[in-house]
Amino acid sequence: MTRAMRREVTHLLSEMRSGSASAADRLLPMVYEELRRLAASYLGRERPGHTLQATALVHEAYLRLVGLDRMDFHSRAHFFAVAATAIRRILVDQARRRNADKRGGGVPPVSLDAAVGVGIDPAGTDILALNQALERFLVAEPEKARVVELRFFAGLTTEETAAALGVTSRTVERHWRFGRAWLYDALRT
Repeated sequence: MTRAMRREVTHLLSEMRSGSASAADRLLPMVYEELRRLAASYLGRERPGHTLQATALVHEAYLRLVGLDRMDFHSRAHFFAVAATAIRRILVDQARRRNADKRGGGVPPVSLDAAVGVGIDPAGTDILALNQALERFLVAEPEKARVVELRFFAGLTTEETAAALGVTSRTVERHWRFGRAWLYDALRT
């Protein structure tokens, strides 16, 4: 995304905050490819044979985002952070529906290395186990958990995460290391 496009996205988000209905229609074409890349990245971590397609995931997430009663996106990074959370929730909801009659489905816990895509093929990631661990982490360490959510689920860089949270890059790196270790331990047990 070019610098001009990033400015335009920020401008459209500002218009949406002010109540412009047409801004949401103009925003989608500008953010679609980045949202689709994000969705494809998530789906790449899902089990083989997943029925949800990246396009459908993007559309459902976008509808949830523009359907919010109060859209208060402060920046492009903030928008994508909220979009990542919406995508994560859609995948978690679908996994819960899929496993409702199985209650776990016999899927073994996954290591954090697999969950964050470091070293091990992430295709077998148990999104429900990861979500449950992240929910516990949000209670125990909310600031650090937001860093993990933005880095892993939103795919934001260290700098983008720092900007979205209003902290330094060093703080993001420190929280990211801690969060990975915390989740690794939580997923092992």
